[in-house]
Amino acid sequence: MCFYRWRRTPAILLMLGALLSGACAENTESPQQGVSEPVSLQPVQERAGKTYVYMCSDDSRFTARIEGETAWLFLPSGTISLPHVEAASGAKYSDGTVTFWGKGESAMLEGVSSPRVECKNDRAQAIWEDAKLRGADFRATGNEPGWYMEISRSYGIVLVTNYGSDRYQFAPSEPSSDAASRTTKYEANDGGHELVISLDGKRCTDSMSGEQFETTVTVMINGNKLNGCGKALH
Repeated sequence: MCFYRWRRTPAILLMLGALLSGACAENTESPQQGVSEPVSLQPVQERAGKTYVYMCSDDSRFTARIEGETAWLFLPSGTISLPHVEAASGAKYSDGTVTFWGKGESAMLEGVSSPRVECKNDRAQAIWEDAKLRGADFRATGNEPGWYMEISRSYGIVLVTNYGSDRYQFAPSEPSSDAASRTTKYEANDGGHELVISLDGKRCTDSMSGEQFETTVTVMINGNKLNGCGKALH
């Protein structure tokens, strides 16, 4: 098991079936400088971009992923890509039929189901969608201190704690699972950092937002315990 700095790449995680087989199936968090100086592995290609989850005036909802000169719209009717076009203000993307115009946390969508709808970004939901589109297959979060964790088949386990000041990443590993109790456990120990993750397929309520999740999560990092909630993203 190796420990290295934060990297991003898409992937599909094939585990967590045993854990969640009985379950009902924030602008994103900005990276901060970590305090650790781990030994780095071969860098993983990052997928730069920004994700939004829009709630619109006609009660519709869609996810937008902006990558370079392209806007990917994940609409109820399907996924489309729009090229960037020049605009006096904001970021405008259009294929001549569908137009998406983003201005900060607001956006306008035209040419899909109605002439024009005004939309607002749901920053809390955008955090989860961003993790999914970057390749995370499970995500968890907790409070006091604020922390979040991502598990990916490709880039491994990422843990950011102490409100973003401490960042850890461990190489991909296979968990141990117990289908009867619907629990999954990860263990990693390298570079002086010890990590144990327990995923319990029981309902969990976020202690601050009150949001309901399908999995109760316990993390032990270098002997410090973190409690929180999480869910599978695929």
